[in-house]
Amino acid sequence: MIIHLDLPQNGYDIILERGALGHAGELLDLDRRVLIVTDDGVPEQYARAVAAQCKACKVVTVPTGEGSKTFPVFEMLCRTLLEGGFTRTDCVVAVGGGVVGDLAGFAAAAFMRGIDFYNIPTTVLSQVDSSIGGKVAINLDHVKNIIGAFHQPKRVLIDPEVLKTLPARQISNGLAEAVKMSLTSDAELFALFESGDVMQKLDTVIERSLRIKKSVVEQDEKETGLRRILNYGHTLGHGVEAFAHEHGLYHGECVALGMIPMCASDVRARLLKVLDSLHLPTAIPGDIEPMLAAVAHDKKCAGSDVSVIYVPAIGHFEIKKLPLSEWQNDIRSAMQG
Repeated sequence: MIIHLDLPQNGYDIILERGALGHAGELLDLDRRVLIVTDDGVPEQYARAVAAQCKACKVVTVPTGEGSKTFPVFEMLCRTLLEGGFTRTDCVVAVGGGVVGDLAGFAAAAFMRGIDFYNIPTTVLSQVDSSIGGKVAINLDHVKNIIGAFHQPKRVLIDPEVLKTLPARQISNGLAEAVKMSLTSDAELFALFESGDVMQKLDTVIERSLRIKKSVVEQDEKETGLRRILNYGHTLGHGVEAFAHEHGLYHGECVALGMIPMCASDVRARLLKVLDSLHLPTAIPGDIEPMLAAVAHDKKCAGSDVSVIYVPAIGHFEIKKLPLSEWQNDIRSAMQG
């Protein structure tokens, strides 16, 4: 299946096909120098399968986790490109989850002011969400994705077969992002989650999620308006994630927590049941105050105000601008009251 993301410039195809990894050389232009970036949590055979189809390639494996989205690792990738003699005619390929895609994509965006980038996501989270849209970034201190760019991939290759090696928790972690999109934009997709047979319809979940994000990005590539709905759950979620290393929470789990207070009470009741069915957390661990304070540094804050997404009914959303202090009090009430 080919889903085309149509943009005024730099539109591209998203290939959704089981077994696609095995013939990536037919689907991507790998007849040049290729830097493959993966992490040590991704099965080695995935990067090897791509490398075997390249004309000339270098594989760099970074440590798994958000700790790799840092300036030192970013600099290492740029030095690898420089020392490897890469030019504007060459490319970077990410083989991994959202961290690898963000990091490799940002290196591709910065090197020589931008070289080609292909994304081959290997987690549910990256397949349903982060692999498309062109947002690439690294973190600075506890502030997530604060240093980055918009750099659209040349093509995205999504092979659901690679998800077979994921542990159940990582699958649930990724499905949190699909739940997010269903809440704001697709009541039928949310009903699929409520039906309880998600794993039997995983390809459908991936496709519907991609089509939601495709539509949003086509209308608002640089996040000036509508694209903010993709941040649903992320305002508080990023605050939780800034301190999640103390509790071992994944990104999607933090987003799940961030969605809970930002919806109507009847929506929340249904959401909590879905989160429970997916074994996602429903209570914030630890002290919420530093998490709320971290939001003040979020990109969605402007002065003393914060832009947030609220879901009044399944499949509908509102974009609200609130004083940060008011939003913080609302969160305290919803999560602790």
